[in-house]
Amino acid sequence: MVWYALLVLLVGAERLAELVVARRHTRWSLARGGVEYGRGHYPVMVVLHTGLLAGCLLEVVALERPFVPALGWSMLALAVAAQALRWWCVVTLGPRWNTRVLVVPGLPLVSGGPYRWLRHPNYVAVVVEGVALPLVHGAWLTAVLFTVADAALLVVRIRCEDAALGAAGGAGARPVPAGAGGGGGGGAR
Repeated sequence: MVWYALLVLLVGAERLAELVVARRHTRWSLARGGVEYGRGHYPVMVVLHTGLLAGCLLEVVALERPFVPALGWSMLALAVAAQALRWWCVVTLGPRWNTRVLVVPGLPLVSGGPYRWLRHPNYVAVVVEGVALPLVHGAWLTAVLFTVADAALLVVRIRCEDAALGAAGGAGARPVPAGAGGGGGGGAR
């Protein structure tokens, strides 16, 4: 259990690093006339993604979830892959990436990196992580609850991002969720 707690804390530290990057990128976007959309759902995203991390630990401790090697190691591999995809998105978008939905008018859509194949690759990372991270140590209830709540949030978030791009005439930096208040919500199209 100690190693799992360390894993969850590392993911939490990664989320804090995302917020630092997002703040810097917010300044960059606003300095170029960027407009923020979807402020209302952002606090919900922060709470949801914080709840994922807390739920992982609480469920394992409170319900004495065992580590099942076949499931745990495969889910760990998926969680690591999700992190790699997330940071590929961050690097590909550069200063356009954000945890908020920010559109800088006049910028073309990013079409390289994972955006070559997927419209919202960071959300793929969020969904995979939301299932995999809890299941590393058998926290299936957290995985299910987060997945259901995150699906509802992603409907709102993706509609918001698509509307923001439409308002900008299809231009702008591609919004990508950064992660939650660290854990998984979107960025700057």
